[in-house]
Amino acid sequence: MNSQLRLHFATAALLVLASSISAQIVDAPRAAAADEKGDLWEVTSQMSMEGMPMGMPAQTSRVCAPKDWKEPPAGRDERHECKNSDFKAEGPKVTWKVACTGAMPMTGEGEITRDGTDAYAGTIKFTSSEAKMITKLNGRRVGECDMPQQ
Repeated sequence: MNSQLRLHFATAALLVLASSISAQIVDAPRAAAADEKGDLWEVTSQMSMEGMPMGMPAQTSRVCAPKDWKEPPAGRDERHECKNSDFKAEGPKVTWKVACTGAMPMTGEGEITRDGTDAYAGTIKFTSSEAKMITKLNGRRVGECDMPQQ
């Protein structure tokens, strides 16, 4: 496979992964009691890739997340065989690592900094043998929500 074709394949795979991460932000399952309230966030994500002059259009979605984060708000993505690890919360900043072993193996690191209780900003950076991708995240709390059952 020539390098141009590999780059196109890598671009397509990373775009699929980025869109699934955005979808996971919306659908992230959480174990919780039926009456537990979470924070409803409006999240804007925008992906860019090294070598692409323009990033993808921003996507806005809503996610119900626990008030006390114990994992990244992006949830898990079994479709791409991605696993989060090393989640750490230090003050307003949370960090984690992610490794995907599916059709497009890659590793990544996420970082989010909360601005008080009502806003956050962060990035998820992915690297594969073919390309690098960055997804920028901005969230603002818009209310409360019922935590979904897992």
